[in-house]
Amino acid sequence: MPFKPLLKTMLERVPGAQGAIVADWEGEAVDQFGVMDEFDLKIIGAHQGVILHNMQQVVDRLGDDDQLKEVVITTERGQTLILPVTRDYFLVLTLNRTDVLGKALFEARRCIRALYQEIA
Repeated sequence: MPFKPLLKTMLERVPGAQGAIVADWEGEAVDQFGVMDEFDLKIIGAHQGVILHNMQQVVDRLGDDDQLKEVVITTERGQTLILPVTRDYFLVLTLNRTDVLGKALFEARRCIRALYQEIA
């Protein structure tokens, strides 16, 4: 499943975005695109997969009928968005702390819809 064109388009629409990766439920990279180091992006994807899995378990335990839609992690220097595509795949987008989060979320959600069409 080559997703690089979708990821590239998303990154071009989000000024300052550093990288995006689609990974499977085990945190294994499926495809990625970014201006950051490829290995670092894969590590970020794997770690964010663990966070997403743990958050999904909390949602499931609370008995919420809705699926987890997105997780936003903000640190002093950066922001990371984690969005499930399906139960088996997720998207991670990394950006600088100074980047516009609203624009990043809008474009990530648009990318999720396109990825879902490719996967489903």
